[in-house]
Amino acid sequence: MFSNSQLRGTGVALITPFKQDKSIDFDAMKRVIDFNIENGVNYFIILGTTGESPVLTKEEKHEVFGKAAAFVNGRIPLVAGVGGNSTAQVIEDMRAFAFREQYCAFLSVTPYYNKPSQQGMIEHYGAIAAMSPLPIILYNVPGRTGVTLQPATVIHLANTHKNIIGVKEAAGSMSATFELLRDRPEGFLLLSGDDDLTFPQIACGFDGVISVAAQAFPKPFCKMVQDALAGNTQQAAPIQLRLIKGINLLFKEGNPVGVKLALAQMGLCENVLRLPLISASPTLSTEMQEFIHASKDLL
Repeated sequence: MFSNSQLRGTGVALITPFKQDKSIDFDAMKRVIDFNIENGVNYFIILGTTGESPVLTKEEKHEVFGKAAAFVNGRIPLVAGVGGNSTAQVIEDMRAFAFREQYCAFLSVTPYYNKPSQQGMIEHYGAIAAMSPLPIILYNVPGRTGVTLQPATVIHLANTHKNIIGVKEAAGSMSATFELLRDRPEGFLLLSGDDDLTFPQIACGFDGVISVAAQAFPKPFCKMVQDALAGNTQQAAPIQLRLIKGINLLFKEGNPVGVKLALAQMGLCENVLRLPLISASPTLSTEMQEFIHASKDLL
């Protein structure tokens, strides 16, 4: 039986690897999944932003959800990225989701481009919560969506809908962090969506992270998270300090540009994205290679 506690710790937003011809590379997907599980990742998000979901067809998304479940084979929990800026379409996608037995929750991003009001987002999430076959994790990432899910709105949704079980908070705001910690109902998951703030947010009381950096650097990142959750801040802080250069490089030219570059340099996948995203610049490639080489003892 699913418990919110299964989503504490380090979640990884999985990439969708592509071959040189831009088709999905499922062999590489399995390698990345195994690499992450073997190095301590607690759960995966499939087809979030990092998975380049906007450039996959409906049929490809179905195949990715299924293949990921088969590759993981019950070793750790799975969360499905299902969101959008049409409430009716999100409801349709959730109701049609074919892998309810293999996935424990949906991660659903705030409606982008439309720029709804706070009341509009309350009604959007209320509508999908009423119809969703799985629990829902809110996803607040204003840098991508153009709209901010305010802490008071998150708390209202948490108190109103029992199947809204947490939030991935990626607004980059420690003020919002404190408001969420102060007001959240018992058991409501607070998950960092900012790799550079993961340690301080967990040290203040967050339950974990849904991470990009942990996919490329799982061993040290997962240790940092576990140390922080255990209150061992003296062990966790130096890891965050050593990782911060790599984290900044991962996002220097956008996500998942940096993480695909790093994973390719580790021999886990091809460094291929679908337009409108393009592969990393030669400068970033050199910088990433230098960081990985200089951090071999850590990684």
